[in-house]
Order: sequence, then structure tokens, then C-alpha cells
Amino acid sequence: MFEYRGLFRWDQFITPLIIKPFFVLVVAVVVLSGLFGILSGLTMMAISPFSGFIAVLLSLLGAVVAMMLARIACEFVLITFRINEHLGHMREQQDRH
Repeated sequence: MFEYRGLFRWDQFITPLIIKPFFVLVVAVVVLSGLFGILSGLTMMAISPFSGFIAVLLSLLGAVVAMMLARIACEFVLITFRINEHLGHMREQQDRH
């Protein structure tokens, strides 16, 4: 569990605790941006149907790609911290022997 006293201790990282809420926040921003792009593309269809259609498709594609990249980045951070934990356990086992 997260404790505010843990913010001032350097033996435990807080990034693994906040990465999931960060990911949810990023996904929310991406979804809102995608919806804004889709609405802009639909509005653009009144002037130029082809350009508006391309804008809608690119907004959808951009939102999907951005969510995938956000997930990959968050997983990379978690994997990095997990590797650090495993190396620490290996070091402790080596020191015991």
C-alpha cells in the first residue's frame, strides 16, 4: 500500500505504484484526443468529404497506435523495475553463500 512516508525513503520505488493510474490517465487523454479528431473530421466532411474521411481514419488509427505505445512504454518501465528487483534478490542470495 502507498504511504506518504514512503516518498522520503529511497529503498522502495513509487513508480511501480503509480504506473497504472498514469496509464489510465494517458488512455483517457488519448481517447479524448481521438474523439476530438473524429469530430473535427466529421465537421471537415461538410467542406471536403474525402479530407474529412481521411481525418476520421487518421484519428482512429492515431488513437489506437498511441494507446499501444503508452502500454508498451508502461510495460517497459515495469519490466525495468522488475529486473532491478530480481537482480537485488540474486545479489542477496550471492551474499549469503
